[in-house]
Amino acid sequence: MRRTAVFAFALLALTVTSSMADPVEDFYKGKQLRFVIRAAPGGNYDLYMRLVARHIVRYVPGHPEALPVNMPGGGGLTALNYTLNVAPQDGTVLTMVTSTAPMDQALGYLKTPNIDLRTLQWIGNMSDENYFLVTSRDSGIATLEDATKRDVLLAGAGAGDTQQILVAICNSMLGTKFKSIVGYRTGAEMNLAVERREVDGRSTTNLPALFATRPGGAAAFHVLLQAGLEKSPEFRNVPLLRELAKTPDQKVVFEFLSRAVSPGRPVATNNKGPPDRVAALRRAFDLAMKDPQLLEDAKRQNLDISPWTGAKLQQVVQDILDTPAADIVRIKRAIDAGNAGEVPAKK
Repeated sequence: MRRTAVFAFALLALTVTSSMADPVEDFYKGKQLRFVIRAAPGGNYDLYMRLVARHIVRYVPGHPEALPVNMPGGGGLTALNYTLNVAPQDGTVLTMVTSTAPMDQALGYLKTPNIDLRTLQWIGNMSDENYFLVTSRDSGIATLEDATKRDVLLAGAGAGDTQQILVAICNSMLGTKFKSIVGYRTGAEMNLAVERREVDGRSTTNLPALFATRPGGAAAFHVLLQAGLEKSPEFRNVPLLRELAKTPDQKVVFEFLSRAVSPGRPVATNNKGPPDRVAALRRAFDLAMKDPQLLEDAKRQNLDISPWTGAKLQQVVQDILDTPAADIVRIKRAIDAGNAGEVPAKK
């Protein structure tokens, strides 16, 4: 009897311990993991977020169901505000933040008092593909030097986007004559404007997808400039912005912008998710980024996968937000000096 009782007690203790062994798994089992997408279906942000949604749940303990939710508006602020201030703060909501949102906050362009990117918990970055300025072969603008000789029209989204900031800095510090034609809602609209010769070119972080839009592929375009921390391996002959710095002011401005555009597809959750769940999401993200099925899906959709860990992304974002005030003054002065103004797109 005594042995039976001891054995039963030991079995009960083992059962209880086993059920409590992974509280993260217990939490996610049977739940939905919501992926809040900052854009409408079909664009790069949508494609990337749905890609990670399909695969990361296989590596999250408990295997929750993936639920992508498109929430476009405000240049990504609608999705970000929902994630930070409305969504459950329990590790069940992920979003892909606008890649340059940390830069916008550092420069004071993110005029939303209820949003502070310091409070996000960063899960990982899917791609650090550089930011490129591209012109059509038909434009006759083949180099940055060419862009100093006449106005170069680039299709753009609107005020304050990355293209506006980059071309303003190039205009003020490199003598180019870029001008953004704004009001295009999607990359497809920008591509059509280039094809119709309404503009000379555009900017992009996804050159393979752009090249796929035109007969001749890469041969249909000139790549004038890339901005990022390192040159893209496929475009070693294209100038890297940070390597063009010749003065102290240029170094400060170019280094800031190069760092600011480097987290191309950053994924985050809100600030009160329990640490063990955030750690589990980071591990799942790292494993998903190496998954052969995800990599095959990405290749098929012309999506670059060059991931960062959540810890690296967290540090880069912190460095951007901690830019000294004196440097911010220099950067904003360069942007203001090179802003050629906006020209509405023809509709």
